[in-house]
Amino acid sequence: MLTRIVTLLLISLLSVPAVQAAGQAAQSADVIVYGSTPGGFCAAIAAAREGASVILLEPTDHVGGVNTGGLSFSDSNQTVRSTVMGLFDEWHRRIEADYRQRGVKLPYDVSVKDASKWTYEPHVAAKITKEMLDEAGVKVLTGSVLNSVEKDGATITALKTKRGHFGGKTFIDATYEGDLMAAAGVSWTIGREGREKYGESLAGRQFPKGRMQIDGFDDEGNPLPLITATEAGPVEAGDDRVMVYSFRLCLTKDPANRVPFPAPENYDPARFEVVRRYFAWEERPHLLWDLYPLPGNKFDANNGIGKQFSMGLVGGCNGWSEASAEERQQMWGEHKQYTLEMYHFLTTDPAVPEHLRNAMAELGLCKDEFPEYDHWSPQLYVREGRRMQGMYVLTENDILRNPEKDDPIVVSSFPIDSHDVQRVATKDGYVVNEGTIFPVRMPRRRNGYPYHIPYRSILPRQNECDNLLVPVALSCTHVAISSVRVEPTWMILGQSAGIAAAMAAKLDSAVQSLEYPKLRSRLVAQGQVLELPELPELPPEPEVVVSIDPKSLPGIILDDADATLKGSWARSTNFKPHIGSGYVHDDQRADGQSVALFKFTAEEAGEYELRMAYSAHPTRATAVPVSVTSGSNTTEFNVDQTQALPDGKHFRPIGTVTLEAGSETTLTLSNTQTDGFVILDAFQLIRK
Repeated sequence: MLTRIVTLLLISLLSVPAVQAAGQAAQSADVIVYGSTPGGFCAAIAAAREGASVILLEPTDHVGGVNTGGLSFSDSNQTVRSTVMGLFDEWHRRIEADYRQRGVKLPYDVSVKDASKWTYEPHVAAKITKEMLDEAGVKVLTGSVLNSVEKDGATITALKTKRGHFGGKTFIDATYEGDLMAAAGVSWTIGREGREKYGESLAGRQFPKGRMQIDGFDDEGNPLPLITATEAGPVEAGDDRVMVYSFRLCLTKDPANRVPFPAPENYDPARFEVVRRYFAWEERPHLLWDLYPLPGNKFDANNGIGKQFSMGLVGGCNGWSEASAEERQQMWGEHKQYTLEMYHFLTTDPAVPEHLRNAMAELGLCKDEFPEYDHWSPQLYVREGRRMQGMYVLTENDILRNPEKDDPIVVSSFPIDSHDVQRVATKDGYVVNEGTIFPVRMPRRRNGYPYHIPYRSILPRQNECDNLLVPVALSCTHVAISSVRVEPTWMILGQSAGIAAAMAAKLDSAVQSLEYPKLRSRLVAQGQVLELPELPELPPEPEVVVSIDPKSLPGIILDDADATLKGSWARSTNFKPHIGSGYVHDDQRADGQSVALFKFTAEEAGEYELRMAYSAHPTRATAVPVSVTSGSNTTEFNVDQTQALPDGKHFRPIGTVTLEAGSETTLTLSNTQTDGFVILDAFQLIRK
């Protein structure tokens, strides 16, 4: 299979000019861009529009990165769209015009900056990208794997690649991996920082997903396949791991355009034993791939950030950025093999519920997409690679607390959002995915926090390199790249880098010496928005309707609003009456992770009758664990929530507890080994 991959990667996706073989006369341009990612092709177009001669070098044969490689929904609906302009907006307008000329009406209007989803087909994205590069006069040379960098002091003079020798005045590293900056001796890092390094609350280890109560070990005590660790590591510490990679596949159910998934070579069903156990444990099984509808009756298939198992090969991406081109070919093949095996498992294994097997089996590759690659995406979705350690390191604090900068080149507003980093099997019988950061958005809004990315974040330290810009593997932390790492932001960063590179080449100056006011004027002239947005006021929050006021009830009242909640809880007001503004339930997960903790101090010691409010129903759990600890006294109960409350009463007595006066009492409720919905509305304690 690897031979097949290598062969395919020698076929050009886009028609490009013939290139000189290594050893022939050197080629030169004002600006050399290495890497045709969305940031790379936008950098090349922007520099050319400023009057610079530009050569765009791409190490593979595929131009456009994931934008033309299967990612057909770039999440700009989760940004403040009025700030996502420039080449990103033009690119989408031209895609829209292409469909309109063919009589296809898209379900969105690019001129309307609302939260609708902008989607397209990969072959249309590739066509528009090529047209824009051609119109700008950019020379695109594929198969140009970097071999070495020539420098004179801190100045890059030329790049040596497998396809030739290229000199330039300024250079742009637009690779996902930061290959050029690393070869040029620029400082970089990879992985995750510890929480103390930059004072980031989202750094270190993250466990937002509930633990799965499944055994992650085989009969000999060895971790099952797809388990990457048996110890997560210290919670506060960093590491060298990166978030999961996956393909973004273009799929269809249309029989006229559907190509069956190829059967995986050497399929081993044992590889998916942990997923088999997951389906046996999961109360609400669902499709493990995210599917986004596209024009042409197609889908963009993506790794599901909220799913326990999905398209991403957790742990398989570590070492990608540091690997050679040949090693990356092998890792690319390993990711494809995993995806093919996962599809085969999901469509054939009896452990997968039949309705899910049937739903997955309807999907196939698209006959009219990626024909040179047997309809498979040529681009692996590299969500995170190396990160430069440059003039300014962008952090969580810049995003959430200090958004304004003196030298902005982008207004970014995508939520902070990281996919899984590792999958851990614990000795006490659980499997947990670690590293996910669920989207951090502004309260009551779909977008993240708007913030400036400063020019300094794409600049190396001048003593390390004075004519290089790094708009994709920019200077930031793992938490920050979790917001930056989407195509709208990278495209605008690339455009800004291209403009700066052209200006520096014309002035024959160091990129660090550009006068920011002059750079800003050219950014604005090319359509960029650099002012932080003034967001429209939100409508008033709906008034909270209290069914039964806790303050109107006698005794000690512990409403669910007073609890410290851990794990997954869902809020509801469906069943009335309820105490306070509603109640919470565990969604019938029974994973032992949904825990509610109350702490209070009784004014009088003695025996108290403990009562519980809940909405009784046959779907409720029959043995909800509740424990009360006061001083040296601990009392435990199992509450049957299928039992009705006494007529006309809001609470049902569940037992007697002894409370000490003046010392803290703890009441704990959980969903450990429960057999139905666990309801938490309120507790009442009445002194006997």
